[in-house]
Amino acid sequence: MKHLIFVNGTMGVGKSAVCAQLKELLAPCAFLDGDWCWDFTPFTVTAETKELVLSNAAHLLRAFLACSAAERVLFCWVMPAREIVDELRRRIGGQIVFSLFTLTAGEGTLRARLAADVAAGRRKRDVVACSLAYLPLYEAGMGGTNICTDGMSAAAAAQLITDMVFAKEGK
Repeated sequence: MKHLIFVNGTMGVGKSAVCAQLKELLAPCAFLDGDWCWDFTPFTVTAETKELVLSNAAHLLRAFLACSAAERVLFCWVMPAREIVDELRRRIGGQIVFSLFTLTAGEGTLRARLAADVAAGRRKRDVVACSLAYLPLYEAGMGGTNICTDGMSAAAAAQLITDMVFAKEGK
């Protein structure tokens, strides 16, 4: 049975870096970053664009799950409410194994990571305030496994998730 793995958390917590490692550790694995489903300039949040990203993500995830080349499908995105996770799962449907991992970090860690990204031109300056505002939404948990990434490398977080995924699969 296919395994769908969501990696969730606020901006700068390490989702993309962890998933880049996971893609190799969980091979054969397909990887979708939710941001790829919602790439606008300027970035606008409306009912129409929210529906578009959910539709795009669900479509691509269903296609990856249907592909015989992948045993696992990895999805990372900023999902600040459990309802988003549940809505995507509803739209995907099918018989799958599902795992949800929420990455968290302390305010100091987030500030440092995001400042480095801003300095390198990978993010805009306003991301720091936005990410910090979202942080409390993840600390309470989303019904999955919470992993604090303070002082943890992306490789270490990915190995921890891999071990939990393989345990769930009985490997």
